[in-house]
Amino acid sequence: MSQPNFSRPGAIDLSSLRKPAAPRPGAATPGAPAAPGGAATGGAYVLNVTEPTFQADVIERSIQVPVIVEFHSPRSEASLALSPILVRLSTEYAGKFLLTRIDIDANPQLAQAVGVQSVPLVIAVLRGQVVPLFQGAVGEPEARQYVDQLLTVAVANGITGRTDPVGQAGAEEAAEPEPDPRYEAAENALAAGDLDGAITAYEVLLKETPNDAEAKAGLARVQLVKRTRDVPAEVRTRAADNPTDIEAQQLVADVDLMGGHVEDAFARLIKTVQLTAGDERDAVRKHLLELFEVVGADDERVVKARRRLMAALF
Repeated sequence: MSQPNFSRPGAIDLSSLRKPAAPRPGAATPGAPAAPGGAATGGAYVLNVTEPTFQADVIERSIQVPVIVEFHSPRSEASLALSPILVRLSTEYAGKFLLTRIDIDANPQLAQAVGVQSVPLVIAVLRGQVVPLFQGAVGEPEARQYVDQLLTVAVANGITGRTDPVGQAGAEEAAEPEPDPRYEAAENALAAGDLDGAITAYEVLLKETPNDAEAKAGLARVQLVKRTRDVPAEVRTRAADNPTDIEAQQLVADVDLMGGHVEDAFARLIKTVQLTAGDERDAVRKHLLELFEVVGADDERVVKARRRLMAALF
């Protein structure tokens, strides 16, 4: 199944959902923690959402924190497989996003308004705008990649808040270790919108532990966000007219990556490697390696691009 590009805000019109309908008798109250429903148990950062609570629990919360919305059905085997993965990730990320779950059988109007044709369907909402993620069951590594890319887009749009726990954590979740203090300075800087401070914090950490994969990935993501702020619209034309203009090619690749066009970004820089030489070629190579860090070394697209890069170099 082909996956939609994950960063096209506004692809679904949520305006009709901004005024919730009057609560039905027996409907869940706003802020109800997710409970066993055939697909997943509750988590500290998980909410069941209904038509009356959609405005408060999804749209309003998305102003401060990314909200992931999982449309599911207890009758769907794919939903049963995916839901526990999303709950585990919500616990692991400890408030960097809120997971909301909508049972399409109990909330058919919401499913119809969003155009749900099959479940599971996973979208995100940032400042009230939809960011399509994926449809169908995926494994935990792939789901984690979508979450990481979503958080990168959120930071780029100034959404750096965290949600407080909203659900009832199970015994296993309650025993989860505290967030790693090594990354606290960088995460605090990001929460304050201080990209330079986050970059400095990651660089300090990498001086102490040069092989820290999480710090490397964090630094690469923040640098990407900083580079793609205020990119002039004409840069794409400049890149098209000047195939060996490495600054333009790198900027367009950055913008493509932020937009979810991962393979396009990789292909552009590999082609630029083929067209350049010496220091310029090395600069493009290093830039591409940074983008590999952003996407993740285990991503299949990175694995393929690494092979193509080696062929281009040798």
